[in-house]
Amino acid sequence: MGGKAPDPQGRPTVVVLDYGSGNVRSAVRALERAGAAVTLSARAEDALHADGLVVPGVGAFATVMKELRAVDGLRIIGRRVAGGRPVLAICVGLQVMFERGIEHGVAAEGLGEWPGTVELLPAEVVPHMGWNTVKAPEGSKLFAGVEDERFYFVHSYGVQEWNFEVAQPRMAPPLVTWSEHGAPFIAAVENGPLCATQFHPEKSGDAGARLLRNWVESLKKPAEAS
Repeated sequence: MGGKAPDPQGRPTVVVLDYGSGNVRSAVRALERAGAAVTLSARAEDALHADGLVVPGVGAFATVMKELRAVDGLRIIGRRVAGGRPVLAICVGLQVMFERGIEHGVAAEGLGEWPGTVELLPAEVVPHMGWNTVKAPEGSKLFAGVEDERFYFVHSYGVQEWNFEVAQPRMAPPLVTWSEHGAPFIAAVENGPLCATQFHPEKSGDAGARLLRNWVESLKKPAEAS
């Protein structure tokens, strides 16, 4: 099948998608500390076959979409999600999972994994920069042990409404975590294999480290999980 070989130490393999998102070294280091064998790669073969894929995101919505297209990122993410293969998206990575983003009056199409529009936060001060609390839903695996902690945000735009129709009766509805800056906005989503955070877990101290560890642990096969 090709792709990434199993880690000799038995750690879950994670690829951080290298599509030009800026400084992603802190994410790589944080994932390594969380127990993953991490590779920074733009190769589709690596990204498709790793146990987990991380999609970072820094900058403008439209720019991130353009850069993702340049490395076949839309197909890679779509194939992983359709196949039940875990993906974690961060910051603008979360935003592009929605249908569209509007920045400076210009709309750009997103991946459309979830309905919704990314818009400017209606706050007196933007960007929303610094530590903030979140309201995680009951049953969240991503926030297990850090439900009442603060996380580090750097963004001016967000998704302020959630309207998701569950198409199949046996399909579990996504778990949505909220925060607030000027108005409530989506801070994280857990939707089967696809998880995403608006904040930067790799910059969120002990709480972010625990959240990443929760995600990395979820990549382990049942026999491997402790």
